[in-house]
Amino acid sequence: MHAVAARTRVAPTGRERLFAKDEVIVSKTDLTGKITYANRVFVRVSGYSEEELLGTPHSLIRHPDMPRCVFKLLWDTLGSGREIFAYVVNLSQNGDHYWVLAHVTPTFDRRGQITDYHSNRRVPARRAVDAIRPVYASLLEEERRHPNRAEGLAASSAALDATLARAGLTYEQFVFSLGGADR
Repeated sequence: MHAVAARTRVAPTGRERLFAKDEVIVSKTDLTGKITYANRVFVRVSGYSEEELLGTPHSLIRHPDMPRCVFKLLWDTLGSGREIFAYVVNLSQNGDHYWVLAHVTPTFDRRGQITDYHSNRRVPARRAVDAIRPVYASLLEEERRHPNRAEGLAASSAALDATLARAGLTYEQFVFSLGGADR
């Protein structure tokens, strides 16, 4: 087992870590979500060394305030061969958090098979973060309301679907309706 993967869970500090609007956090993962590439911005913002990141599940930086249903949507979308944009709050090694607008894409080989995933993450518009926080809090509350993880995930996924249906938007349209990235 990778040394970092075996570590204890980092406690959130409540402090936000920022990165520059012209910077892009880049990572690549294998089909199981293990990091195979991390650029210098990712290393700096996450607070982990490149050696600590490589070979470790990308969920290493998962913030506990991030609803699981958003990750399910992300993985389902990628698994179907489509790209996805999503707002994500991540957790640095020291417990600080940072928001990103993630653009995740599958990479295909010559036979059309998915070989890995590539993610570019930019600074999201502040109005988008302010708008997505209560949505994610509601989804997380729904997840926690249920006696087990599977029921919680199903309920929060249904709640997300209902939110999107009420708005008459796909998830991607919803993401871009909030404001996109800061430029």
